[in-house]
Amino acid sequence: MLQRIGLLAMIALLLGACDVREEKIEFKPVRFAEIPGWESDDHAAAFGALLKSCRKIKAPNTACEAALKLGDGMDRETARAFFETHYLPHAVKGGEKGFVTGYYEPEVKGARQRGGEFTVPVYARPGDLITLKPDDERARFNGEITGLRETTDGPKPYYTRGEIDGGALDGRGLELLYLDDPVELFFMQVQGSGRVRLEDGKAVRLGFAAKNGHPYTSIGKRLVEMGEGKPADLTMQGVKAWLRADPERARKLMHQNKSYVFFREIDGDGPIGAQGVALTPERSLAIDTEYHRLGLPVFVAAPDLTAPDGTKFRRLMVAQDVGSAIRGPERGDIYWGSGEAAGDIAGRTRHAAKFTVLLPK
Repeated sequence: MLQRIGLLAMIALLLGACDVREEKIEFKPVRFAEIPGWESDDHAAAFGALLKSCRKIKAPNTACEAALKLGDGMDRETARAFFETHYLPHAVKGGEKGFVTGYYEPEVKGARQRGGEFTVPVYARPGDLITLKPDDERARFNGEITGLRETTDGPKPYYTRGEIDGGALDGRGLELLYLDDPVELFFMQVQGSGRVRLEDGKAVRLGFAAKNGHPYTSIGKRLVEMGEGKPADLTMQGVKAWLRADPERARKLMHQNKSYVFFREIDGDGPIGAQGVALTPERSLAIDTEYHRLGLPVFVAAPDLTAPDGTKFRRLMVAQDVGSAIRGPERGDIYWGSGEAAGDIAGRTRHAAKFTVLLPK
């Protein structure tokens, strides 16, 4: 009973210390014709992503009801007419300037059993992890401790990355797989998903299961603070190279990000976003649920970002995911897809952007 009272007290303390946002958000009604790149976009691709969200949304939604009636196989012109009929575009005003980054589904090597080069464990969610906030709100509460464990001395914050790497979870049978590189595990945790290629050629898809509840710290920002480079130079590839150059300093730097992600195996399409749907390359967007609802279409215009097809990035996307570092009314993370090519562009995506949110009529 005393432990239970202590746990409730700890939860109350943490919730009472929640981060209060100062940023305001305003929506300015605009016309579709005013959105740069609207007419040239492939609205059918965006409609396909929206259908995934609509099949997940349980609350009454007139736009989704119409989308579900139309179903799959939509052509571009019909899809465009659908969006223009059922939504009203609004430019986002207020807060900091818009900005997008990118993420992807890494493909790495692994094994079912520990041995040889495969010694880095990938853990499933521990049974003693108490999560205080929904996973789709982890950006909103990133500055707080949101994961606890009960001990004989009462509730305490869950183990940090350093403690877990030091063996805090050893002997509990939580190992899903083993990788050959701690740097790859770290970045797979940052991305929130991954595909692990086993020695027999088969692939295992891993998805986000939970995080330990410690605030996420960008090691890229830490490198800038340490004088190791300018933000524009510290791409994902550059940070990986810095880490691999010295395993001991890499371990110390990675431990400064106390946040730790646990995984689960996924059958079928993926990766799975916070809304519970399979993500669509160049059409799924991670947003801050403090300001935007999952499932909303958002037109993202990033004129200095070049898409894989060589055009300026102007895409109608769907808010289907979140991220601990995605904070603000006009801040997004573009999902680029799986594999090395997707990782290359994701690592280079750091661009100014303008959001136009489509609100259902």
